[in-house]
Amino acid sequence: MCSAPISASHFGFFTLRNFSMIAFSSAVEPLRMANYLAGREVYRWSVYSLSGEPVTASNGLTVTPTRRLEETDLPDILFLCGGINVPQAVDSQLIRLLRRVARHPIIIGALCTGSYALAEAGLLDGYRCSIHWESLPGLREKFPRINFSSDLFVIDRDRCTCTGGVAPLDMVLHMITPRVGKTIAAGISEEFIVERIRSSNDHQHIPLAARLSGSHPSVAQAAALMEANVEDPLSLEELARLSGISHRQLQRLFRRNLGVTPAQYYTTVRLRRARELLRQTAMPVMDITVACGFRSACHFSRSYRALYGHPPRQERRPQSDAGTQVATSQAGST
Repeated sequence: MCSAPISASHFGFFTLRNFSMIAFSSAVEPLRMANYLAGREVYRWSVYSLSGEPVTASNGLTVTPTRRLEETDLPDILFLCGGINVPQAVDSQLIRLLRRVARHPIIIGALCTGSYALAEAGLLDGYRCSIHWESLPGLREKFPRINFSSDLFVIDRDRCTCTGGVAPLDMVLHMITPRVGKTIAAGISEEFIVERIRSSNDHQHIPLAARLSGSHPSVAQAAALMEANVEDPLSLEELARLSGISHRQLQRLFRRNLGVTPAQYYTTVRLRRARELLRQTAMPVMDITVACGFRSACHFSRSYRALYGHPPRQERRPQSDAGTQVATSQAGST
């Protein structure tokens, strides 16, 4: 991730066929609200399509482009807006256009599955990239030169990518905060009834079934039991018995399917739950320690630091200005 604040004022949204309307709206609306709260036009945005004709989203609604994408008049940032069946929306004409645009000094990004288009064009090779969890397994195999992440969003140099749903809201808020200030960014969050602005360190929630896709059924069953028994953890013997296998089989299957021991996986489940409670509630750390099955505050803190790189209490400190720094392009600023 680069360290300088973004200087862009003109955002472009390139809509692909069957794009996700919620992802598109979640990226546009923070810009509108920033202008409203600032009392002036801080940001402007344009909508593009490959043909210049209206594009239908996956929900059946149509968005009309505001202008054609011309290399002589590019936005500061261009987001590819993806959705369902994205491979069908990516053809050689689009790839040629993206490669030409990438020669110019602008930031190129993607919302939801729009990252697929950038990957096909070779514009993410050597970059970290975020994409909706449903697409992760297949794309990791198809594009080995891309470092796919399960983070909500990733800003790596001149590439900005994020997952679907409302994750674009968090990414755009993160990007505009250095320019509009924390007060306006917080105001945008409040206007949209958003409890907190999630950071790039937040992971998208991947359903258990998807995380363990292809694993042995007994592994999936044991993992589900772990998720359901956080405050009072089951013993490994109980997990094995309830999963219908022996303790030794449980150990072997977890190592073969997930590359970790059952105990290591269980600890990660409990720490992930602890992180959610730290970030989303005002519960005392000691109460969270107990709620997540740790009988010792020292053990909890040590385990938390080992997984996340900092102690539990740090999750509740205000983010530093460095936490809201993102990529800089050579594009002009207002």
